[in-house]
Amino acid sequence: MADIRITGRMVNFTRLTFDTNDHNAIRQQLTQMLQETASHGTLVIIDSTVEQELIALIQLLISLDLQPMGVIDGILSDEARAIQFPILPADNKPLQRIKATKEQVVEAKPEVDSALPQDAEEVPVKPSRVISHVTSYHDEILRTGQCLVQDHGDIILNAGINSGSEVIASGNIHIYGSARGRVIAGAGGNGAARIFCHSLEAELVSIAGTYCVADDIPQHVLKKSVHIYLNDHQELVFEVLEF
Repeated sequence: MADIRITGRMVNFTRLTFDTNDHNAIRQQLTQMLQETASHGTLVIIDSTVEQELIALIQLLISLDLQPMGVIDGILSDEARAIQFPILPADNKPLQRIKATKEQVVEAKPEVDSALPQDAEEVPVKPSRVISHVTSYHDEILRTGQCLVQDHGDIILNAGINSGSEVIASGNIHIYGSARGRVIAGAGGNGAARIFCHSLEAELVSIAGTYCVADDIPQHVLKKSVHIYLNDHQELVFEVLEF
């Protein structure tokens, strides 16, 4: 029986649960697992059923081209606090994925090459793949334990999101209310994605895998209207919006 199990998904992260603190065994099993799943560069959350040397474990994961982002509250919490490593609450209940109030789908087919001569022999052409962009609109507060996801575009929330909730989009996220939960834009690696919110009080914000937990959000932007984006160095920028 393997000593490492992928036991769930958290946001756009992979949760790794360790049942051993033998780092040689962990390296061997993870190397094989990564070869089978091609998961290099994956953002991971660490969980463990046994005591660990956390710093050594983090270094091991980084050496395997994984990106450890935090630990699950539990046996590793004290070590994590000592090195100021993020601690995520244990998820006794999975988040409830809900549907948006409504969605707008925009479809566009690639343009036909107009440079071809009019008398050119017509050749049967396979139907072009339709490219879709979806904008999800949600008119109600996103409540604790709820998750709203849009894998193909943007999300616009006309109300706020409570602590313990998540909003995840491959594109931009607009929150016309208080953002108290976890806000993840650019899921899947879209570094051009942006976050706009009326009042920033988030537990976590992330764009294309670059994240910031509540304690690290700049104090001067808290409870203010904020625009968040990645700069040229792939760093999160928090910009207060003036109206």
